[in-house]
Parts: sequence; C-alpha cells; structure tokens
Amino acid sequence: MQKALLFFISALALVIAPLGVSAHSDSHEASAAFTKHFHETLFSIGGKGQVSIEVLLDEREYKIGKDVIGIVVHDSHDEDVEGADLAVTVTGPAGPLKVKEKGGGLYLAPAAGLPTEGTWELVIAVKKKDIDDRAVFIFPDVLNKKMPAGKYSAEGMKGKN
Repeated sequence: MQKALLFFISALALVIAPLGVSAHSDSHEASAAFTKHFHETLFSIGGKGQVSIEVLLDEREYKIGKDVIGIVVHDSHDEDVEGADLAVTVTGPAGPLKVKEKGGGLYLAPAAGLPTEGTWELVIAVKKKDIDDRAVFIFPDVLNKKMPAGKYSAEGMKGKN
C-alpha cells in the first residue's frame, strides 16, 4: 500500500511540476522591470512588455554621432538586445529609416528628415527570435513627458505613451 501511495505522489508531482514552472515564468514576465539609463531621452516599454526602447535624440548624455538618433533596446530581463531587426518608421510618406547596429543594444537611425513641427509618430518595431514587439512615440507630446532615469514596469507604464 505504501509503495502504491508513494508511486501516486511521485506521478502527481511529475504532472504538477511543469504547471508550477509555467505559472512562475508568467508572473516573472508580468513584473519585469526595465531600466531607463539616461535623463534626457525618450523611453517606452513595448506594447507586449517584451522590450524597452530608449531614444537618444542628441549627444548630451551619450556619444551617438551627428544627425542620428540612438535607439537602446533591452529585453524583459533588462539585457541588451543585439542582432535584432528594427523597423523604424515615421508618420508620413517616407519609408522606413535605415537602421545600423552599433552593439550593446544600441542602434542608430538617421535624424535628417524627421519632422520638426506638428503631430507625428515614431514607431520602433523589434523582432528577434521570441521577441516581436513595438513602441510608438507621439510627437510633440512625448517631449513633454520625459521620465527620469530609473526602473519601470510595463504595468506602471500603461497610458504614458
């Protein structure tokens, strides 16, 4: 009888264990914290909570070069996303901006031709293996909502973009 009970408990543990791991993984992803590294940058967490995107508009805090914007991408573990395909588009007739990877999660796109007046959107989509997410920055509103450097969660970011 004890052997049968021990076998039943062992079998039940094997069935339940994967469910516990899955529940833990989901709760970890939902509470992921992303780091905004600079003060004078734009920051957003992708709509699916898979990435954070920080946009450097000038060289005041980090050397990115002249006439480019820097795009720093981190995953839900707050690690650099390297080797991703970024599609950077701007509202209007222009096609996607040509993006160049610099390493360490930093990508560069040309700033020439970005609108300087009116309302427009900068859409940054990130694709890599299990990552497929995007963030939308609405100008000029986003310039008035700059957040300080620090940690942010997807839950805390709802309604900030």
